[in-house]
Amino acid sequence: MVTHVIEKDPSDERGTLLAFVEAQRGGLRRALLGLTDEQAARRTTAGELTLGGLLKHVAETEDTWVRRAQGIAPEIPRDPSNWGDSFRILEDESVAGMLAYWDRVAADTERFIRAVPSLDDTFPLPDAPWFPPSTRVSMRWLLAHLVEEIARHAGHADIIRESLDGKTAFTLVAEAEAEAEAEAEAGAGGPERAE
Repeated sequence: MVTHVIEKDPSDERGTLLAFVEAQRGGLRRALLGLTDEQAARRTTAGELTLGGLLKHVAETEDTWVRRAQGIAPEIPRDPSNWGDSFRILEDESVAGMLAYWDRVAADTERFIRAVPSLDDTFPLPDAPWFPPSTRVSMRWLLAHLVEEIARHAGHADIIRESLDGKTAFTLVAEAEAEAEAEAEAGAGGPERAE
C-alpha cells in the first residue's frame, strides 16, 4: 500500500528523476480522489489553500519551469494582478479540467527531459529577488526542484484532505489501487472471463 519509487534502470538518471516527479504528482492527485469540485474548493484550515487550488498551482508551476528551461513563455502568464488566481479553480474551470491540463504538462515535461542533450545543460533563473542574479541551473536541478515543489504541496494536500473527510494518504493509496484493479478487470472482461 505504501508507494515507493523503484529505480528501473540505475543507468537511466532521467528516468529515475522523472519517476520521483511522478510519484509526487500521484500524491497530490490522490488527495483529490472521489471529491466534487465543491469539496476541492473548500478551505479546511485557517489558511487560504484548497485542494483544487493546490492542483492548479502545481500544474501551472511545472509548466512554467519546464517552459523556462526551454526559453519559452508559460502557457498561463502570471503577474501580481492575477497571481491569486493560480491558487483557485475559477468558475469556468474544474478539477477534471485541471487534471487533464496537468497530464498534458507532465507529458511535455517527459518529452522535454528525454530530448534534452544532457542533464548538465543549463538555463537562467528568472530575475527575482529570491534568486541570486545571473544564475544558471541544470536540467537535473529543474527535476529536483519539481520534486521539491510538488512534494511540498502534496504534503499540504494530505493535511487538507484529512481535515476535509478524515481520509489519509494511506487510505487514498488503497482506494486508488482498488480503483485501478477494478478498471483493469473491467478492461479484461472481468475476473472470470469465459472463453
